[in-house]
Amino acid sequence: MKAFNIVIAGVGGQGVLMASKVLAESALASRMDVKQNEVHGMAQRGGSVISFVRIGAKVHSPVVLPGTADILISFEPLEALRYLHYLKPGGKLVYNKACINPSTVAAGLATYPGDVHERIAAACPDARAIDALQVAKEAGNVKAVNMVMVGSVMKGLPIDAEVVEGVVREISRGKGEEVNMAALRGGAATA
Repeated sequence: MKAFNIVIAGVGGQGVLMASKVLAESALASRMDVKQNEVHGMAQRGGSVISFVRIGAKVHSPVVLPGTADILISFEPLEALRYLHYLKPGGKLVYNKACINPSTVAAGLATYPGDVHERIAAACPDARAIDALQVAKEAGNVKAVNMVMVGSVMKGLPIDAEVVEGVVREISRGKGEEVNMAALRGGAATA
């Protein structure tokens, strides 16, 4: 199998790294080669976080090059716009439609673009926006947006959903397992 490239983007505190871990461990459990890499930036201050997960029969590098991502999962619309150049032609963008002001906006140094959803639609007409925050609330915790987003792309992954569910159970055992499972299934229902 040729490498399948996933880019996950968000802001610090949204669980980008946990989502990346779930996907990487799910691929490993499926006996695939996996390479993972992340850039934290100013993550602790609400800054941008991006993670690459590459899976396949043999993967040589953890870096997803611009224009090669099969899926871009974004936990926030502005981050989707920021990293859209990673998508390959025909690649899939799934993003959480809830906006979070980045640190520069919170500090009054910049303004959040009011037309962010329109700009995404113009650049990627097939983009799928989901209300991951609402789904996470219904699952029992707004912090479960990351599992909602993972669930929202499960059907498009070269990994069985049951494997992903097993990994989520294992990773969250004793730490919000039922909420994470409800969020994962809620995300899958949006697909």
